[in-house]
Order: sequence, then structure tokens, then C-alpha cells
Amino acid sequence: MPALVATLRRLRPRAVVPTLGYLNLALLAARPLLPAGTRCFPREANLPSVSIDALPNAALGRAAYKFLYPLADGVLCNAKVVAEALARDCGVAPARIHLIDNPIDVARIRATASPTIRADGTGPRFVAAGRLTHQKGFDRLIDLFATLSPGAHLTILGEGPDRASLESRATQRGMAEHVFFAGFQGDPWPFYAGADAFLLPSRWEGMPNAALEALACGTPVIATPEAGGIGEVAAASVPGAVTVAPWGEGFAAALRAVRAQPANAPRESLMPERFTLARATESLARVLAS
Repeated sequence: MPALVATLRRLRPRAVVPTLGYLNLALLAARPLLPAGTRCFPREANLPSVSIDALPNAALGRAAYKFLYPLADGVLCNAKVVAEALARDCGVAPARIHLIDNPIDVARIRATASPTIRADGTGPRFVAAGRLTHQKGFDRLIDLFATLSPGAHLTILGEGPDRASLESRATQRGMAEHVFFAGFQGDPWPFYAGADAFLLPSRWEGMPNAALEALACGTPVIATPEAGGIGEVAAASVPGAVTVAPWGEGFAAALRAVRAQPANAPRESLMPERFTLARATESLARVLAS
């Protein structure tokens, strides 16, 4: 923190936008040491409760959020559910909360998504991506996937502490040949574009970037209602682009309705215009200049 404060005092920026929970709190606490005129706009990209639980001392973190966040010049967030939680749980005045959509560089994603990558076989091909942790729900997705037709195939992208247990789970369910763990992929978009649907079985989210990127590749999304701002994405999308289905039979039924449609290049983008890089940049610039 001393080095960061010293750097900010040297640069004298008009605004600073931290985006990690613990760093947001630290900079808000250090505001008296920042240059005069430098405003602080912490960005909360997940539900505050999730960021608080990730701190070493959740009780202290909760108190710090309630005390420090209302002192910010404004708080940025990426979904209405996050904005509501900031007002309800952290005491931030709604007028000081600014919704800035996650920026998706559609042109770059689509240029990188071709040629597509698709698992061999004739049945429907699904893809999911994220850190391999309890939050992302891959454990229950493997269990549910075992109930689908034997021709279905799932590719999971990402790394995390639960990888070994998830691989073991797939083997125990007899799904080792139908669930492939592709590890971390710096450019995951060819996998998205090659799939018939992108799956989001998360137990909680902020605004799921991977789902937006899948839509940019023209791949429909099937998600749980708990997946943060996915309901906002569904409301802004064309019919059929995003299916929000409750976990269990509803989610399984949505998967069974998917038909195999191989593609060598990304299909037409399904992502709503509001999430484009240009729109998000305009929104952020407007807030910082106000």
C-alpha cells in the first residue's frame, strides 16, 4: 500500500478504479493520503457477499464494506443484482451506484474463434468454462450430464482446486468418455463457437463474461437463474439465445432440446449491443467525466 499510494501521488490521476474487493477497501481507507482531486470509484464485479466471504476475516470485511463503500465518489458494478446488493447490504446510496456493463470485444473474439474446435461424434456438443470450484457448479453438471443420451459430449475449460475431484466424479459416473477437461485455454472461443450450446451451471455469479463471449460466437447459452446477471442478458437478447432454466429437470430438459449443428466458423453473433466494448467504454467515460 505505501508503494501504491506513492505511485498515485506521483501520477495524480483524476480518478482511480480498483476492481478487487480487498484493494477497493484498502484504497478507500487510504483516501486521505491520495492527491487532492483524485476520485475513487471502486468496481464491484461480484455479489458483495461473495467478495466479503473471500476475505481472511469476513466479519471485519462486512463492517469495512458498510463503513468504507459509502465514502466512495461512486461505485461501479456490472449487473443490477450487484447494484441492489450494494444498496441493500453495504449502504451505498443508489444515486452513487453506476452500472457499467462488462465490455466484450466482439470483433477480436470472432476473429480468434475460427476455425472452430468441436469434439468428435454426431451427438450434441456442449461446452462450459470457468475456475474449477464449487461456485461454478461443474460437479452437479457432471451428475446431470449422466442422465442425457450417450451421444452427448461436454468439454469443460478451466483449472482450479477441484479438478481432481471433478475428474474422479466423471469416472465414477461412467462419463469419462463423455466429459473432457481441456484445462485453461487462453483463447477459449474456438471451443465456444464449435459447441451447440454453452452451459452455465453456476451457483452464483456477478455478470458471467464467458456467457457473453459465447453469445458473441453465436452459441446459445443455457444457464441457471442463480448465475447473477444472466437474466438481464436474456431479457436483452433475441428469443432462443439464452435459456434460463431452474436446476434439475428444467435444466436437463433444456439440454435434451439441443440438436447437433456443426459449424466450421462462428455463427452470427447473438450478443446484445449493450455489452459491446464501445458501449461500455462510453458509459465508463461518462461516469468518470461527470
